[in-house]
Amino acid sequence: MDRSKLRASIASKIKKVGVKGVNKPKLTRGHKTKKAVVGSTLGPGQDSGKVVRFGDQNMGHNYSPEARKAFKSRHAKNIKRKGSPAYWANRFLWAGKGGGSKRPPKSQKRTF
Repeated sequence: MDRSKLRASIASKIKKVGVKGVNKPKLTRGHKTKKAVVGSTLGPGQDSGKVVRFGDQNMGHNYSPEARKAFKSRHAKNIKRKGSPAYWANRFLWAGKGGGSKRPPKSQKRTF
């Protein structure tokens, strides 16, 4: 399927969740369970896209380099699939240097 046709096929889904474009994640502060949403193309050679919600609303992110490393090792097999929530969480929430540096609430601080 042509890339422009692909974008048109998921345009209504993206518009419904309020994302500015395909593969552009957005924080969803008002959502009851998930921290972010993205209208994702699934990868090369796949005909459709989908809306992917990811991240726990109650948790911070990028606690420390050790926490990022633990997340990446825990979700390594899922991070490779572009349509998975783990892929987008890794790319958007657990980005590392240049990503966010938000710390968790005191009740959720742990030593890694």
